[in-house]
Amino acid sequence: MIKNAVFIALLFALALFSCTQQQSSNKSEKDQSAVQSEQPAQEKQKTIIFFGNSLTAAFGLNVSQGFAGRIEKRLDSLHSEFKVVHAGNSGETTAGGVSRVDWVISQGKTDIFVLELGGNDALRGLKVSETEKNLQMIIDKVHQKNPDCTIVLAGMYAPTNMGKTYTSEFQAIYPRLARKNKIPLIPFLLEGVGGVPKLNQADGIHPTPEGHLIVTENVWKVLKDYI
Repeated sequence: MIKNAVFIALLFALALFSCTQQQSSNKSEKDQSAVQSEQPAQEKQKTIIFFGNSLTAAFGLNVSQGFAGRIEKRLDSLHSEFKVVHAGNSGETTAGGVSRVDWVISQGKTDIFVLELGGNDALRGLKVSETEKNLQMIIDKVHQKNPDCTIVLAGMYAPTNMGKTYTSEFQAIYPRLARKNKIPLIPFLLEGVGGVPKLNQADGIHPTPEGHLIVTENVWKVLKDYI
């Protein structure tokens, strides 16, 4: 009887060991399957670059309070495939953008490129023809590197104190470039915010968090069709 009991106990132990090994094997297979299933998702991940000056960089605020940061949160909430690259550089002119863009787009494939530059050119009274030429060069560089990339151009106005001729010529740059390159246009990035004291910081140029909420909607209204 004792021998039988020992024999039964040994059988039970072997069965338990076999079951444990099988569970471990199944878990390993599941883990491997999970890794394999995650791989296509990583390959499908897309990139959107917000390329601009202090407006894109959310000057005076936390990046998450700016329009680019808020759109990043919105994309995350939608479980979008897009990862966001923040490439705002305070004080940058279109000429500076031409010099910097090659490095920014060299980091990997770009699917959407939001181009927001020109405001500092206007503040400095730079030649309208130079601003337009520089913006076109940036567009060309992005398309040369990523032919299928969607470039979204953010329109900007010049300050009224620059004179009627300058402001009208400057404003015309953006729709003209959009038509020429067949790219989507945000008519005026600061629509509903520019010139409204309570929506701008003390300098009267950079939006407050509340101002960036409106800018976010200005951008999203155009951008959402390409997400």
